[in-house]
Amino acid sequence: MNKIINMITVASIFVGLVSSKADDRPNIVFLFTDDHAPHAISAYDGWLKKVRATPTIDKLAAEGMLFVNSFCTNSICGPSRGVIQTGKHSHKNGFMNNGNTFDWNQQTFPKLLQKAGYQTAIFGKSHLRGHPRGYDKWAVLPGQGLYYNPDFITPEGTITIEGYCTDLVTDMAVDFLKEDRDEDEPFMLMVQHKAPHRNWMPALRHLDLYDNIVLPEPDTLFDNWSDNASAAPNQELEIDRHMHLNFDLFVDLDKDFFDPTPDLPADRSAWRNMKRMTDEQMKIWRAAYAPRDAAFHAAKLKGKDLVRWKYQRYAKNYLRSLRGVDDSLERLQATLTQLGLDDNTIVIYSSDQGFYIGDHGWYDKRWMYEESLKMPFIVKWLGAVKPASRTNLMIQNIDYAPTFLDIAGADIPDDMQGVSLLPLLKGERPSDWRKSIYYHYYEYPSVHMIPRHNGVRTNRYKLMHFYEFDEWEFYDLKEDPDELHNLYNDPDYTSQIKRHERELNRLVAYYEDDSDTSAKPMEWRIEVRQKRGWENMKR
Repeated sequence: MNKIINMITVASIFVGLVSSKADDRPNIVFLFTDDHAPHAISAYDGWLKKVRATPTIDKLAAEGMLFVNSFCTNSICGPSRGVIQTGKHSHKNGFMNNGNTFDWNQQTFPKLLQKAGYQTAIFGKSHLRGHPRGYDKWAVLPGQGLYYNPDFITPEGTITIEGYCTDLVTDMAVDFLKEDRDEDEPFMLMVQHKAPHRNWMPALRHLDLYDNIVLPEPDTLFDNWSDNASAAPNQELEIDRHMHLNFDLFVDLDKDFFDPTPDLPADRSAWRNMKRMTDEQMKIWRAAYAPRDAAFHAAKLKGKDLVRWKYQRYAKNYLRSLRGVDDSLERLQATLTQLGLDDNTIVIYSSDQGFYIGDHGWYDKRWMYEESLKMPFIVKWLGAVKPASRTNLMIQNIDYAPTFLDIAGADIPDDMQGVSLLPLLKGERPSDWRKSIYYHYYEYPSVHMIPRHNGVRTNRYKLMHFYEFDEWEFYDLKEDPDELHNLYNDPDYTSQIKRHERELNRLVAYYEDDSDTSAKPMEWRIEVRQKRGWENMKR
């Protein structure tokens, strides 16, 4: 098995770097965000590169290795986190959609690190329900959590702390580094931020960022999905039709700033979080947004002009929220340096999946299209990883757990489905490295109405199957990186399509995915079309 070969290779490569002595083994700081698209990081060379929204993350990439082709297995918050905890696809760890509850009794990498002599800690967003297990120190947000004056679940009970969530989580991590860790043991610290998750509420100090610039628009902002399967034009995540001025963009609607919508959960509503703000916080907030809201109302925008305004408001708040994360990374690295830990601490930056920042006219994630499939992964490891290095080999979040265990010199269980990334961090290109990745999204019908689909991506091509509707998409990513031209019925690509169908079947068997992927009866599909008001549903 390739995984066993890789483990043997890695063991010989890193002898001397990874010792059985606890003092010699590297510490791990894993900073993890929610919904951070790689193309919002300048180091990833995306269309937002010139904005330079993340200078500290960019510096981390300059000092370490950037993984160009880093992918999730299931583009949604909770399931991605379950994959990372276990090193297994969603169908194996049991957390397939956000409505599930994670089984904390199962094998996870933090538990295995504890057995290997590591002290473990997690602060911030868990989103797996239940109390975290496998951690010596922890404090987590309930559900999505709040940006301002949030609650935290702790071993002693739930507490409320005044302040901005990103800063508070960073405070906890810094306190762990300075006061709570056992200096005789190596540690693995997970710093898990809510930002930049919807509703994109920046820190007060960042409210005026980007005020004097116009952000570049994605080329696909006004995509009409003319060549996609039925799912694309019939989703519910468009900036145009579905992004709410008050709920998502906290625009004062004149009648009442707090638009009463009682059926919205408290942790998913910007206006409800504002009601929890202190008077001073609200004063600063309104001083920043009130003039912008007044100008918006005066403009009386419609059509594409309104979409463009909503995009600018959304994208700026998204990037402002990210600046708080960037500050967090800067502060954590400064603390490591202050404590003399930077020489023997691996610093990793990642997020739970990608995100649409107006790409294809959308926000959110869930799809297997590139913008939500790709996730950032950057590793700084002084003395082991070459600065400013890159790899384009394909990795997935199933690989994180085996990598952390390999770093610790611990055994990697055979039932983990990922492989250690240590050979890649060493700068090698193993001949037996994966040539394709498997994806499966399950949450339908649900928020944003993205149908279930699975698929395979290789270096150049992507095959997607919306199996309940029995619709397929196939893309040549070299010729069509924006995935605008579905080639599934193009005779010139017949051989490639057949090859990828075989590869998809192989990966389903390899990862033992026994999920029901059969097509629904045509009666069911017609009923969905009528109930949801679908247009252009293909048969």
